[in-house]
Amino acid sequence: MTEFVLGGLAGVAAGERPDLLADPTLTALTALGLLEAVGVVPIDPDLSDTAATQDAYGLDARQLVNCVLVGGRRDGDERVAAALVPADKRADVNGFVRRRLDVRKASFLARETAVAASGMEHGGITAIGLPAAWPILLDADAAREALVVIGSGVRRSKLLVPGALLASLPGAEVSEDLGRR
Repeated sequence: MTEFVLGGLAGVAAGERPDLLADPTLTALTALGLLEAVGVVPIDPDLSDTAATQDAYGLDARQLVNCVLVGGRRDGDERVAAALVPADKRADVNGFVRRRLDVRKASFLARETAVAASGMEHGGITAIGLPAAWPILLDADAAREALVVIGSGVRRSKLLVPGALLASLPGAEVSEDLGRR
């Protein structure tokens, strides 16, 4: 049995608490056979934002991995990617992500667009359960962590995931150049 403990967070296998997952996240974890490999822990939704989670649960910024949705257009085609970076870094949207998407200008998706396109709550969006056509750009530091905290698709919980598991997700691309300090 895998133990899902990090800082002040102690979770259970996601399969034990599917009620704490957004529908797309639950569907993806089920399809990938990862319900026992990923932990989930309930949190106060008011503590869902990164800084509040870090303070409330005594976590190191490198253990908190933010997921931002970035998009751009090329020849009328919208291209979107999920960028996952530890909280002590920022995604290089105008450099690395723009080049990876092969667009002239990349920017964060508007809140309403991100929520509608992902089927997840703002502040809880996660890479697990996003449309399969979207690449998952993962900072190499996050991939090296034994366990990281990411969104669950809803604000009332967090996932505890081995970094190597994130790197093995379909569509995941690990890069040393994605995150900047």
